[in-house]
Amino acid sequence: MSKIRLVYLYLFAAVGLITVIVGTVRMVELGLKTFVFKDVDQYEIYPTKPVEGQIVESAEEMKQRQIRETTRNRQRDLVGALSMLIVGFPVYFYHWQTIQKENKRVR
Repeated sequence: MSKIRLVYLYLFAAVGLITVIVGTVRMVELGLKTFVFKDVDQYEIYPTKPVEGQIVESAEEMKQRQIRETTRNRQRDLVGALSMLIVGFPVYFYHWQTIQKENKRVR
């Protein structure tokens, strides 16, 4: 096996593995935010002084808007983490298997 091919295989196996690790960390983070530290991404919203002609939201409407935004943010985080796992695992697996096959053939 040529040195360049070997470097390529190890490099892409590492990239795939790092992607899987980052995706897994993001999934764990999302799980902790959702089930353990439920208020971690809740922010206080302070009403601003209304501008003339502006419709003023009630505290309940602001809270509901914040809940919807938090849900959307968590869904975005989940999509990002799953994407990393879906892409990273095959990249890692393919290149690592190729390295293993090449090593068996050389021996």
